[in-house]
Amino acid sequence: MAEILVLYYSRGGATAELARQVCRGVETVGGARARLRTVPAVAASSEAPAQPVPESGAPYATLDDLKETDGLVMGSPTRFGNMAAPLKYFLDNTATLWLSGALSGKPAAVFTSTQTMHGGQESTLLSMMLPLLHHGMILVGLPYTERALNETQRGGSPYGASHVSGTATHAHLCDEERTLAQALGRRVAALAVRLAATT
Repeated sequence: MAEILVLYYSRGGATAELARQVCRGVETVGGARARLRTVPAVAASSEAPAQPVPESGAPYATLDDLKETDGLVMGSPTRFGNMAAPLKYFLDNTATLWLSGALSGKPAAVFTSTQTMHGGQESTLLSMMLPLLHHGMILVGLPYTERALNETQRGGSPYGASHVSGTATHAHLCDEERTLAQALGRRVAALAVRLAATT
């Protein structure tokens, strides 16, 4: 069974909803299942106490989650055209996995959410790809053969799934955003299953 880590950080709930849709896509692939994880917020103080275990929702990710799974789909809200600090902080602590090559050859993809249409989605998606390239992961995007990519009036990009929230205070994905998030999960899972069959 190929297991795909769906790793995200979310504050308003939109990125978390995208993550759940990615998991749905993963689960449609025979021989694949999703492992949903999040990361804790970071504090302004450099000596903040350890974050408590979440009372509900996805558990916090560990390096073992990355090591044990066969693929990764990672999401973050946009922060000035870049990934949010909590996800970057988690990735900055993966040097031992880089040294051992633990992630090399595994498929990976990215997703994001912004409030505005031109809020830096594509640069955020590209910024999340950089550490994955350094780890030697195989990047998966969304081709225009995905019909929803041609039809979306909100989120969606060849670089990965995305959501535009506008002024909404709750995470309401449009049909195309949901479809594309599921397609991204499905594409990573299908590749992971194929790669597992060759080893």
